[in-house]
Amino acid sequence: MIRINLLPHREMRRRERQRAFLTASAAMVAVGVVIVVLVHGLLAARIEVQKGRNNFLESEIATLDKQIVEIRRLREQTQQMLARKRVVETLQANRSEIVELFDQVARQLPEGVYLRTVKQNDNTINITGFAQSNARVSTLMRNLEASPLLESAKLVEIKAATVNTQRLNEFSMNVSITRKVTEAKGPAPAAGTAAKK
Repeated sequence: MIRINLLPHREMRRRERQRAFLTASAAMVAVGVVIVVLVHGLLAARIEVQKGRNNFLESEIATLDKQIVEIRRLREQTQQMLARKRVVETLQANRSEIVELFDQVARQLPEGVYLRTVKQNDNTINITGFAQSNARVSTLMRNLEASPLLESAKLVEIKAATVNTQRLNEFSMNVSITRKVTEAKGPAPAAGTAAKK
């Protein structure tokens, strides 16, 4: 006996295909939602980790900024202390300079020359006085330039003057102090002593 299917098989296949398509679509949507949720969760976790890193870096930068301010303050204090130390060292090195200056001027003073004033302005010494002749002033200038402490003697002015009915030459000159010689004198004896030993 032959069986004949009188049911609407085409419609049933179409329904089955639609059901399979809807099921596949729903599965794809579900998979898409799961992927979006996973990606979003992963990105959110990474953002939170990066925010934590950023907060850590900001706190470390703030700490370093405080340390930089402290370092700058300490450098300024160090510079001030070094400036004070240099001033003290300069005063220490040059404290005997005035004694050496007067000693050198007295040693280099030729006969017939009389000093009236000796003024110091930084490295320049202004000497005024009287001399019996121009030649004696020239001798004084040569003697001062030959001194280990003084150099660059320059005559500012010389003119005739009468002092106690005596005709003299009134002069004014500038001489420079060589501070290098003064500073070099400190270690020289130690080197000489070491050489003797």
